[in-house]
Amino acid sequence: MNSYPHPIIAREGWPFLAIALILAIGATVWCATWSIPLWIIFVFVLQFFRDPAREIPQQVGAVLSPCDGRVIKVERTQDPYGQREAILVSVFMNVFNVHSNRSPVDGMIQKVQYFPGKFVNADLDKASTENERNAVVLATNDGQVITFVQVAGLIARRILCYVKAGEVLSRGQRYGFIRFGSRVDVYLPLTANVKVSIGDKVSATTTILAQL
Repeated sequence: MNSYPHPIIAREGWPFLAIALILAIGATVWCATWSIPLWIIFVFVLQFFRDPAREIPQQVGAVLSPCDGRVIKVERTQDPYGQREAILVSVFMNVFNVHSNRSPVDGMIQKVQYFPGKFVNADLDKASTENERNAVVLATNDGQVITFVQVAGLIARRILCYVKAGEVLSRGQRYGFIRFGSRVDVYLPLTANVKVSIGDKVSATTTILAQL
């Protein structure tokens, strides 16, 4: 299991949970009937910020999914961050998925780039180039380049990334979080053997997206 520096609820959610809980308790004291919607909101916030530890596959060359969600794109395209042709695998997260982001491979970060932008539906193709996003370009231990990009969505308004160039990441290591619906784009070498198809549901860390 991957060890986490926090309980099963992501630390990013603690302030939201505290506010929701205080409001729900206060409303219950005032009027139990009127407190029901606030308790529903509390439960929603609780499930959104869940962040369980995951089993980490140890196959050599495996590229793991950086997030939970549904595969919405598998195509050959240009990686604008790594400046190369690549295979793009996009995973869309809805508000009911775990939104903690984890590194898909072992390696050293070459660069981290943040781009301000729009907040159109993350399910749309143009979200990859027009929405607010944060790209991490990483070189694996054998020199292959993997790029993974956090993309904000229609509701998401906050991309959190905790790493910088020069740092070493381990597969399955938690490196960021996106609040309230979004997607992650993964750019793979052309030689990668993709293991997922459009429509597949994937889980962060436990699902193997491709084999290098």
